[in-house]
Amino acid sequence: MRFSAVLLAALSAVTVGYAQTASGTGDLTFYAPGLGSCGHTNTDADFVVAIDTATITSFPGATANPNLNPMCGRQISITVPGAAGPVMATVVDTCFGCARGSIDVSPAVFQQVAALSVGRISGVSWTLV
Repeated sequence: MRFSAVLLAALSAVTVGYAQTASGTGDLTFYAPGLGSCGHTNTDADFVVAIDTATITSFPGATANPNLNPMCGRQISITVPGAAGPVMATVVDTCFGCARGSIDVSPAVFQQVAALSVGRISGVSWTLV
């Protein structure tokens, strides 16, 4: 009986940690991915995203080591006004120049909603899934 209670408590803690979510509304820009703050190297063709510094560093469980940030590797759903539907991308980096709620995506993601020549789209919302 005691073992079951301990196991249940551990599983509950894991589930609560995984259920953490975040969202934002701001600008969508694009960048040339490389070695990101999550410790992985990506290219322009990968569907990846850099989250604004304020959001990613204050996410529950974040530590001084950005490679261990619990947002790393998670998917976000990006909704762009006027676009056909949401675009999914994987969190791999921190956007140091982004305002709270704004995100920087790879060219592959940006091109799903607009030409690169657009450069910046306002009023974009995103949710960590």
